[in-house]
Amino acid sequence: MKLAARNPVVLADALLADGPDPEQAEALMLFGRFVGEWECDWTGYDWDGEARTERGEWIFGWVLDGRAVQDVWIIPERGRRARGEGEYGTTIRVYEPLLDAWLVTWNGPVGRARRTFVARAVDDAIVQEGRTEEGYPLRWIFSEIEEDSFTWRGVCSRDGEKTWHLREEMRVRRKAG
Repeated sequence: MKLAARNPVVLADALLADGPDPEQAEALMLFGRFVGEWECDWTGYDWDGEARTERGEWIFGWVLDGRAVQDVWIIPERGRRARGEGEYGTTIRVYEPLLDAWLVTWNGPVGRARRTFVARAVDDAIVQEGRTEEGYPLRWIFSEIEEDSFTWRGVCSRDGEKTWHLREEMRVRRKAG
């Protein structure tokens, strides 16, 4: 079956927003401060500590009438990526005022991953808490947050949260311009 050509601008116009919903703007800036284009140095670790590294990009934007922040995370970056290589996924983060927390869903179709989290500010960091596909506790942590840089870590526990293992880490910098 051949699909008719569609104008992707229609979807973009319906999805994208110019900024945060004014009624919740302050709370929305927890993730809203990341809106823009970023480059990152990613390191992934297996359970034995063996590392692999890659350069990637991360793009954040306002969506859904300014009530959510969505990102696209691309490893390796588009200019060096072959189709089906690495990961090309998206996260949508929706602020829930009744919980004073963010409901977060990550979809990584290349690796067939889907994860859900609840995110909150914890001191100077942002901690997203969820579970792996196998049911292990998982945390994605934004820390060392500055205007033009931050660190992101993914940690997992397989022993009831007695110890946490670093699974991924990124040093992230805002793209110039």
